[in-house]
Amino acid sequence: MQPFTIHPEIHRAQTLPSEVYSSPAWYQVQKERVFARSWQMVRGAERVKAPGHLLPFTLLEGCLDEPLVLAAGEDGETRCLSNVCTHRGTVVCEGETHARHLRCRYHGRRFALDGTMTHMPEFDGVENFPSPADNLPTLPLRHWGPLAFTGIEPACGFDEWIGPVRERCGFLPLDEFHFDASTSRDYLIRANWALYVDNYLEEFHLPFIHASLSDTLDYATYRTETFDWCNLQLGTTKNRDEAFTLPAGHPDEGTLVAAYYWWLFPNVMLNFYPWGLSVNLVQPLGHDRTRVSFLSYVWDESRRESGAGAGLHRVEMEDEEVVEAVQKGVRSRLYNRGRYSPRREVGTHHFHTLLARETGDGMGG
Repeated sequence: MQPFTIHPEIHRAQTLPSEVYSSPAWYQVQKERVFARSWQMVRGAERVKAPGHLLPFTLLEGCLDEPLVLAAGEDGETRCLSNVCTHRGTVVCEGETHARHLRCRYHGRRFALDGTMTHMPEFDGVENFPSPADNLPTLPLRHWGPLAFTGIEPACGFDEWIGPVRERCGFLPLDEFHFDASTSRDYLIRANWALYVDNYLEEFHLPFIHASLSDTLDYATYRTETFDWCNLQLGTTKNRDEAFTLPAGHPDEGTLVAAYYWWLFPNVMLNFYPWGLSVNLVQPLGHDRTRVSFLSYVWDESRRESGAGAGLHRVEMEDEEVVEAVQKGVRSRLYNRGRYSPRREVGTHHFHTLLARETGDGMGG
């Protein structure tokens, strides 16, 4: 692993070294310094409502593989708890259920729905027991509309992370968006997760790879804005019928916005269209394998077949094909780094800057 930097000025900067995309060692660095310190979406959290509802899940399965459980308490609060028994490390809740408490079937240790250990058989005479270390660790759980997020040790606060999205898209009635399983699906891609993010963030390939999307979006006025932990691609259109109806005083009032494409570091994409929201979760499975989940949250079904938010499967197939081709290329002995288009690769440069900062160049910083 060789140290690298990303110059803060895009006109001078070089892209990520090829080994960042192809090296298992770099992938291990990213697991601990990026993904273990990030906010991640909890799928299905909107179903957990009634007291006693338990929903076990794995945080970033195939990458972090952290066993967690959502637990709806009698106090009306849903918590995200470690799903690993504090006695011998057994998984406690093994399936979605309703119960008054969590109980480990291995040795009978019992926990309240807030994670507090309440009972342990055959432990008479154990000194300094129980202690706080015997409770199930609690992770932060934050909600926005139908979406929920947690993290092991996030590098930033939730409001700081998602704040720009709320400010720009908070006019939408997210509480009215409903999950549509019939149009949600997973894609398996033979490429590094960061290559998929690169491709999502750069505007440059739109007229070359996405002919149908280019017919809808106004490439001349398409632009990217950057924030501390996220960036926005503002997809504009010339067709008023395919644009959002924006409230008076909105920052984009007077602009025909077809799509708000938000990327939140490191791997969450929130794509707002007039019909609703398409969430893209980019989940690493290895240094050269990625699962991308497309999750649909519908608001206005009548607008799904028009504009930038139509034909998403076709767009994904076009992206998948080119990203897999790039993965083959970055393994070349004759390629290392490229340069950025100052006009069209602002988002990719922003991502690389954050990735370099959070990994400490892989050298312990």
